[in-house]
Amino acid sequence: VLDIFLVTFLMLLGGGVASGLSGILLVTLAAASLVGQGRMVRFYAAVATLSVLLSQIYGTFAFDFDAAGILQAGVVSSAFFATAILARLLGQRVMFYEAMAKQGGEALDNWLRISQRIVERMPGGVLFLDREGYVTQSNPVARAMLGLSDDSKGNLAQVAPDLSSAVLEWSRGEGLDSVLLDGLNGFEISARFESTTSSDGETLVFLEDLGRIKDQAQQLKLASLGRLTASIAHEIRNPLAAISHAGELLREEPPGEIQERLLRILKDNVARLDRIVREVLELGRQDRVRPESLALWEQCQGFCENFVATEGLPDGVLALSGEHAARLCFDRAHWYQVMANLVGNAARYASRQPGAIQVSIVKAAEGRTELHIRDDGPGIDDKIRDQIFEPFFTTAHSGTGLGLYIARELCFANGAALDLLADGGGAHFVISGRSDCQQAEMSGVRRVN
Repeated sequence: VLDIFLVTFLMLLGGGVASGLSGILLVTLAAASLVGQGRMVRFYAAVATLSVLLSQIYGTFAFDFDAAGILQAGVVSSAFFATAILARLLGQRVMFYEAMAKQGGEALDNWLRISQRIVERMPGGVLFLDREGYVTQSNPVARAMLGLSDDSKGNLAQVAPDLSSAVLEWSRGEGLDSVLLDGLNGFEISARFESTTSSDGETLVFLEDLGRIKDQAQQLKLASLGRLTASIAHEIRNPLAAISHAGELLREEPPGEIQERLLRILKDNVARLDRIVREVLELGRQDRVRPESLALWEQCQGFCENFVATEGLPDGVLALSGEHAARLCFDRAHWYQVMANLVGNAARYASRQPGAIQVSIVKAAEGRTELHIRDDGPGIDDKIRDQIFEPFFTTAHSGTGLGLYIARELCFANGAALDLLADGGGAHFVISGRSDCQQAEMSGVRRVN
């Protein structure tokens, strides 16, 4: 307000509105409106308007100012209100964007802190490399693996030349996305590379301690073995009880028909126990894998002939079709065990009509081969589809419930997969594995010694 009165007094001395000093008031009102609040902005414009109009009227009567200056003063006064209102709107918008920028900055800072904490707490190592191969950021696990200092800086070529060479080859498009590093600072490391979209062109390197992964796998294996042992104890208890009870009755019965029936009970339960023990021992040998490239057509043809002869199936019940040149990387003994389980299940539920059991060999994409086993039986109920691969789950009174479980475990040990497809009709199992043993061994990972 003091500024308004001072400028108005100078305008009066300079000849009123004609002096051109009203522009100073526009600047003053604009500055006051930027920092003003609410109705004070309009109050400043009203004070300036009254001050200019009154001074102009006073000058017209006291100093013979031009009467037209009163109209000019009115126009300038309207400019006062327009300037004040526009400046206030601009100020509000600036304050709004300032608040948004502050809020966004706080959110970004929070996300950076969270991301930093996540990276630091990751069980694996993480490295950020610039274009020159220098480590710009790393987490404690990566620093421990590579022997970096706590400041996370350093030339990767100096601390891990093998890893640096692998990253360089990958960046040129000549190497794989993953490598295995033996004996790096006492760690057996698996390294995986990924590019980023940052403007600096940084590279992400994920490091995994294979020793820790093997320990975890061993712990899971021991836990599974414990559950399997408990299941075995439960399954063996029933036939043992039957054998014990039949033996007690056998001692009390004279030779005759009842004794023969008790002897059959003993024989059946002993055979069941023997089958359980044999299948569990087979499961324990899954680590002894000797994969070889099998010519599937010859293998399936020989298996089908032996199976038909052994089971006494009519001719044409078991049909073989598909690719004659297809190959599958699999342990020969394991493959025969898996096929015996799958085709045996199919023969148990299929009809005796020609083509009741179909064995098809299919070449799939990405160097893989599929072996399909179908039957025309009643199929598998949707309610139990998720349970058929569980150990000791069976719907047959004479079964052990280990056949499909062992078949899937043996497939997994050979780098293959066993799945049950839901395509209607009878049961449809498929074995999918690598056709080339060299590809199965590499599996997309290169080892650096």
